[in-house]
Amino acid sequence: MNSKTKKLAQTALLLAICLLSQYFKNLSVYITGPVINACLILCALTAGLPWAAILCVVTPITAFFIAGSPIMAGIPLMFPAIMAGNFILTFFAWFFEKKTRLRFRLPVGLMAGSVLKGLFMGLVIVGVLLPAFGNNIASHLPKPEALNGVLATARTTFSVTQLITALIGSLLAWIIWTPLKKYLKNEG
Repeated sequence: MNSKTKKLAQTALLLAICLLSQYFKNLSVYITGPVINACLILCALTAGLPWAAILCVVTPITAFFIAGSPIMAGIPLMFPAIMAGNFILTFFAWFFEKKTRLRFRLPVGLMAGSVLKGLFMGLVIVGVLLPAFGNNIASHLPKPEALNGVLATARTTFSVTQLITALIGSLLAWIIWTPLKKYLKNEG
């Protein structure tokens, strides 16, 4: 199997895991979020940054179509913000693992990426998009009077929850990557 086909297969497998986990989004973001973040990170580490960027773009779109979201429907600008937040996480994991020689390079990259993803999404979504376009959500709610509660939940979801799920996903990715890296090194 040539390198490009192998990377495509790895990315497709990780996308399939993401899609499966998105069916559990309404159960808990603390299941879906870490699984998707771990898949994004593992894609960057195994297939490379361009392939991970594809997943960073595709996963928010598939999440919307699978689980729906009145917030995303009311504020479509959140799609690129989430995509960018995902890319920040994957970039720092990839960069520290592949381009630095620090002793604990991957854990440092994972922590930095998680914190920066949470900060970015908090600043852009909570600080800019929700205040500017939050009222657009009301028309997508079954009960428009629930808008204040939805906005309060969204402020937490797109800041603190993003940080927590990125950290948990980073831990999962690190646990999986540690033996996987050795296997891939022996295989290649």
